[in-house]
Amino acid sequence: MSDYFEIDFLEVKTKKSGDAIGVRYEIGGATYIHVVDGGYRTTGEDMVQHINEYYDDPSYIDHVVLTHPDQDHAAGLQAVIENFTVGCLWMLIPWNYVETIIDRFERYTNPENLKKRLQEAYPYIAELEDLAKKNGIPIRAPLQGAKIGAFTVLAPSLPRYLDMVVTSAKTPDHVTEDSFFVKAETVLLTAARKAATFIKALWGEETFPSSGTSNENEMSVIQFARICGKAIVLTADAGRDGLAEAADYAPSVGLSLPGGVHRFQVPHHGGRHNVSTEILDRWFGEPLNEAPVPGDGTFSAIVSAAQEDEDHPRKVVIRAFRHRGANIVSTGDGSGTKQTSYNAPAREGWSAATHLSYPDMMED
Repeated sequence: MSDYFEIDFLEVKTKKSGDAIGVRYEIGGATYIHVVDGGYRTTGEDMVQHINEYYDDPSYIDHVVLTHPDQDHAAGLQAVIENFTVGCLWMLIPWNYVETIIDRFERYTNPENLKKRLQEAYPYIAELEDLAKKNGIPIRAPLQGAKIGAFTVLAPSLPRYLDMVVTSAKTPDHVTEDSFFVKAETVLLTAARKAATFIKALWGEETFPSSGTSNENEMSVIQFARICGKAIVLTADAGRDGLAEAADYAPSVGLSLPGGVHRFQVPHHGGRHNVSTEILDRWFGEPLNEAPVPGDGTFSAIVSAAQEDEDHPRKVVIRAFRHRGANIVSTGDGSGTKQTSYNAPAREGWSAATHLSYPDMMED
């Protein structure tokens, strides 16, 4: 069979969105399976079933990637590791760098104490580390430049990742002192969502919040591959800083921007704090003068969002991607898991996905 790829964005069947992505590709007669995140624990079971059903019931997975430590990406990977032989687990482990960062913490002088506290702050990473060690799975760091099969990591770099760890609200210098403010911010955000208003907007108009996303989201591993001549970018929950760092690095691996991307994961389930007009212009160019014919865009954009998640994807994000010529689909549209592929084996019962319509309103 000729080279091919198939990328499956599984539906996360919860009230909150998550990511669970299965990738199978063949290059030069060799087939590889690459799992990126596993959603929640129940999503992990769905991922196992999906791989068995559509990837020819394999016993071995080449690469498993945890993009960042949030539950909606990490928890489901336990099921994957428990049900398959895994060649390598790729994840960033903050306590591996305690010797490097301990001088940046006022309250800690003993590396072992800092390590223990970081393990408490990031329990899903700790659980996966223990499980990988139990199963004899090597763990490697997916830092900028790392090669994960056909994929290359565009971000994060080690210096920026360590900055995110040190300044995160979950780290020891912040967890007690700032816990009230974190909770208060969450309450305010929830209230803001309940009171959200929308404004009518013309083609090309888009307004994003000035604030960005969390440090944990900014830790997200951004991956790039060119398979069958198609440029694929998986972003997880990356924010504006991560996307900017990835764009800086892209030319060194043959990805020319703006444009040049054929398959792009919309960050953080279509969250509006993760992208901006400026960063989207850098990746895809400035907005088109008029809307392309539905389904006739220049690239595909995929949103991992739960059907019950009323907050994702945001209307302004859908608009912004359409402004730049994207055909955009979402796992939360009611029709379930989405596949994007090239030259892949046919699947009985699967049909073309419906593209999201262009909202004539956006968040105020």
